[in-house]
Amino acid sequence: MNSYYAYVRVSTVKQGEKGSSLQEQRGAIEAYAKRNDLTVAEWFEETETAAKRGRRVFNHMLKLLEKNRAAGVIIHKIDRSARNLKDWADLGEMIDRGVEVHFAHESLDLHSRGGRLSADIQAVVAADYIRNLRDEVRKGFNGRLKQGIYPLPAPLGYKDQGSGLPKTPDPVMGPLVRRAFEIYATGRSNLHALRAQLHALGLRNRRGRAVSLAGLSWVLNNPFYIGLIRIKRTGETYPGIHQPLISKQLFDRVQAILHGRTKNRGLKYDFVFRRFLRCATCGYRLIGSLQKGRVYYRCQTRTCPTTCLREDAVAEQLDRAIAELNLDSLDIDLLKQECAFVTKDIAGSREQDVKALQLSVSQIDDRVLRLTDAYIDRLIDKELFETRKAKLLEERIAIQEKIAEFSQGDSYLDAKLTEFLELIRSLAGKENPANLEEKREFAKSATSNLAVDQKTLVYAWRPPFDAFANWQESLYGAPHRGASRTFHKKSTACGKTQARKPCSVCASYHRLARIIMSVLGDDKE
Repeated sequence: MNSYYAYVRVSTVKQGEKGSSLQEQRGAIEAYAKRNDLTVAEWFEETETAAKRGRRVFNHMLKLLEKNRAAGVIIHKIDRSARNLKDWADLGEMIDRGVEVHFAHESLDLHSRGGRLSADIQAVVAADYIRNLRDEVRKGFNGRLKQGIYPLPAPLGYKDQGSGLPKTPDPVMGPLVRRAFEIYATGRSNLHALRAQLHALGLRNRRGRAVSLAGLSWVLNNPFYIGLIRIKRTGETYPGIHQPLISKQLFDRVQAILHGRTKNRGLKYDFVFRRFLRCATCGYRLIGSLQKGRVYYRCQTRTCPTTCLREDAVAEQLDRAIAELNLDSLDIDLLKQECAFVTKDIAGSREQDVKALQLSVSQIDDRVLRLTDAYIDRLIDKELFETRKAKLLEERIAIQEKIAEFSQGDSYLDAKLTEFLELIRSLAGKENPANLEEKREFAKSATSNLAVDQKTLVYAWRPPFDAFANWQESLYGAPHRGASRTFHKKSTACGKTQARKPCSVCASYHRLARIIMSVLGDDKE
């Protein structure tokens, strides 16, 4: 039997499709077989690295050789057959059993001691080449991470820009990924409902298919979207230089929901005020139920007095609460003018705030360096080091987001003021009443300690909504002690242009404007 197998290999699919290595190997093997009068019975072609064991085609060929299906095998070079010593040892055992192994590029007599020694040396060199290449790749990989560049394929919502360049947001999938965080942060959608909703909006993975539940969970848990690079295999975290898709505040809200739930189950009924109202007596949340077509919220604690409130009654009491924000369009327009004057006073303190925040960033960098020194000196283990480092980097991102907001100056405050006043205008205005969803979101952001005492909704306003609730009481009250005595030269709230001291109307506008801008400027709304 003089038939032989021929084995050709490249390391990657890209090399096999675009390179000429496979054709060159085939040509060399055919020429070698012709010179030595050998017949190639079957070709075995593979696109897989030989650095590790487990090549499917190669192992299949060895099994056929063990069954004496062919006299031997012709391979282009030694490094095409094996780049790890275990595979080379398996091939050596077959040579010892009488299987002929020919290398078209090397003239080696593998049945002689000198030929085997030469082949063994070349095999060791090939294995060492892989080890050195692995070290260099790892070194380059870590170097990119330290530069803030993610050296792996871009995650969903980003696009690759080439080697050595940061990922950029995908103009199509990026907004959909951001929307996924926003929807899940509401706490009203589980992963199953979120997946279906995003699929309808057009979210797809890199293969153009629907994103799986595991893939969606990976997206929601990945800090890459706030500017951090986390390597799952090693648990290491690095600051990235790519553009974040979402804010850290939004990411933290999603993490709180993810870690607070043990299972994601579909909801049979999604009540508007679910997980929103608490019992004023025991502090537990009221449970919604559907009875005869109406939604009721009840306390399930037996020791509490009867606490049961219909959903429409909750809506009516929220309407009365919103009515306390008693401002008309003229009040809002005048208040906006007054806030513009107050903004100039606040803008001066922004520079000091930015300097303080920049100092905090430097302090965090120093803490990271000291933490790294402690890890190098083996004072702490790697797990504790990575955990503390990740928290410090997250704090750094939060501070940098605040610096970016403050650096926008008046435009940042004006945008937040416009958004805030439009919210007041839309909810307090009779011509545009809010629906139940809007009322819930407004009450969530504007009130605190929202509870039900039997049939009564109990709440407290957050700043600056508490000042709006007392607007009519303070509008014609005494002037504020700290009000400017040249107030009428700048303000037109009362229609006057000159006065030695402020009137009560202007003082009330001025006081409310300062409250609003101080809260908006500190981002505590």
